[in-house]
Amino acid sequence: MILIVIMILAMKRTVLNGILALAIGAGLVATPAFAEVPEFKLAIESHRFIPAELTVPAGQKIKLSVENRDATPEEFESYDFNREKIVPGKGRITLFVGPLKPGRYEFFGEFNLETARGFLIAE
Repeated sequence: MILIVIMILAMKRTVLNGILALAIGAGLVATPAFAEVPEFKLAIESHRFIPAELTVPAGQKIKLSVENRDATPEEFESYDFNREKIVPGKGRITLFVGPLKPGRYEFFGEFNLETARGFLIAE
């Protein structure tokens, strides 16, 4: 008797898991992987970041798009939020950052340290 009950419960779980998988595949159930991530944009022009200070929401993952309008490459780097990526001349990169605690986070262009500096300000 106990064996029959265990088999029935196992079959119900398998059927429910199958239905849930189909619903997720059809987009009927929202999943955290598809949640909207806010996007923020930076540009590099004349070896400077525009804007030099960008305010972003604290406590939330963000998408950061960096467009290099210069003909020469730049290396976007931040020790504060641990990112490093080459931005080709006339190219674009996308980075995901955070969630960040409230504060001021420096980033810089390693190829032009004197001019290419900026901050993400998490509020």
